[in-house]
Amino acid sequence: MHKQNRIFVAGHKGLVGSAIVRRLEKEGYNQLITRTSKELDLRDKRAVDHFFQTENIDVVFLAAAKVGGIVANRDYPAEFIRDNLLIQTNVITAAHEAGITKLLFLGSTCIYPKFAPQPMKEEYLLTGELEQTNEPYAIAKIAGIKMCQSYNRQYGTNYISVMPTNLFGINDNFDLHSSHVLPALIRKCHEAKKNGSSSIEVWGTGTPRREFLYSDDLAHACVHLMETYDGNDIVNIGVGKDISIAELVEKIKAVVGYEGKVIYNTDKPDGTPRKLVDVTKLHSLGFEASTSLEEGLHETYRWYLENYETQAVN
Repeated sequence: MHKQNRIFVAGHKGLVGSAIVRRLEKEGYNQLITRTSKELDLRDKRAVDHFFQTENIDVVFLAAAKVGGIVANRDYPAEFIRDNLLIQTNVITAAHEAGITKLLFLGSTCIYPKFAPQPMKEEYLLTGELEQTNEPYAIAKIAGIKMCQSYNRQYGTNYISVMPTNLFGINDNFDLHSSHVLPALIRKCHEAKKNGSSSIEVWGTGTPRREFLYSDDLAHACVHLMETYDGNDIVNIGVGKDISIAELVEKIKAVVGYEGKVIYNTDKPDGTPRKLVDVTKLHSLGFEASTSLEEGLHETYRWYLENYETQAVN
């Protein structure tokens, strides 16, 4: 990847895509190409083909996806598998047909088996049953990985796939129906504090353990790997340590300044018991995340406060 490359960042308005844009700009890449979903529907093959045929793109960061937490995955499984398969198939195919040899595909650690040994190594892919609550999304992402690897083997492309752990940060989704656990908890605590509520409800038992990576660290890792990594194997991106949901709630309460009680609704699902990735390969490739969970929480809450009115309409 070179500074003069024309780089398409798919999904540049989202949590991951916006962080990648910030990182690329910081490192002096100034020929960035972006389109909103209204300007270019990546589910539309004809539109995607025309876009790649006319824009002279050199490099692709495929960060566009339909994403969400337990509630959204439970309620919209058809959309999760359909939209993600369409997006990644259209973009990867069009990139190859346009002669683009360097592409980064963003997967997810939900591709690993529900009861995978911890921490999860890259080779655990397809060694066991998936977590049922997000299986359609995970299957779509696995298909994307295999598509990249297949194009590499058959056509000699250099399409790399990275598996980020649970993400949070600037431009996160705080909608209580479709967001992931961390931004949802920030909003719940903030609104409870604002409204004087004595308690908040949290789904599950609070015992599942999760790893959380600040989105700007993910973006830094993605750019680093696009500049230095040419392998066909997937690469985990994480921090290498986890925390229970109950511990996370207490940290968020402290950042927000909320002092109410936490009521755990044990009738609701916990999801996977533990999700921690092995980052040995990432470290061997010269990258380690540098933002602490507390620092990232403060930055995310600061952004949420500054943008609260737009988020509150969701």
